[in-house]
Amino acid sequence: MLGYYNYTVILTYTSLGSAVAGIFLATKERPFWALICLMISGLCDAFDGKVARTRKNSTEEEKRFGIQIDSLCDLVAFGVLPCMIGYAMGMKNVWYVPVFIVYVLAALIRLAYFNVAEEIRQKNTTETRKFYSGLPVTSASLLIPLVYGLIHLLDRSLWQYAFASALVIIAILFVCNFRLRKPGSRGILVLVGIGVLEFLLIFGLMLLIRFGGLR
Repeated sequence: MLGYYNYTVILTYTSLGSAVAGIFLATKERPFWALICLMISGLCDAFDGKVARTRKNSTEEEKRFGIQIDSLCDLVAFGVLPCMIGYAMGMKNVWYVPVFIVYVLAALIRLAYFNVAEEIRQKNTTETRKFYSGLPVTSASLLIPLVYGLIHLLDRSLWQYAFASALVIIAILFVCNFRLRKPGSRGILVLVGIGVLEFLLIFGLMLLIRFGGLR
């Protein structure tokens, strides 16, 4: 069989599976559950690198394979899925298509650039990366749920415009060249905690929408 199969790819493939499930749910106009799938993908991505580094005897080909599948899965989970969440929220008019294209293209460019830069970096050093250049694509797993929660404070007629604007801003940040410190183990735990709070916020909104008459 083609590919490399060991425990280091489990979280990456779980992230992809969750993203595909989220895309399916978005086509059924279930944005809440699609957001949960997005956040699950983000949780998997937060720890897949640490899991991969526990395998000390990985070959050069396995390391390169890991970089590629991680970015390819990220494109689906944090590039395509957020756009599908927008679709589930009502962004179905043709003028939203350029927004989706810009967002996915920015994610694609960033991930491809990261792959090239990371392969070069790993040839020169064995140290772990301490800084990101630009906003990581995986940050969508926290930013998109936050945007989803906040736009419910607006008039319903503005929801799609606000979400579209957020996608464009995030896309620009994906490809902007600025340094952002990579979180350590404590930082990852803090981000996971933020994710839990966002989940509670979104879950509360869902209950209000379903039982409290919020629209």
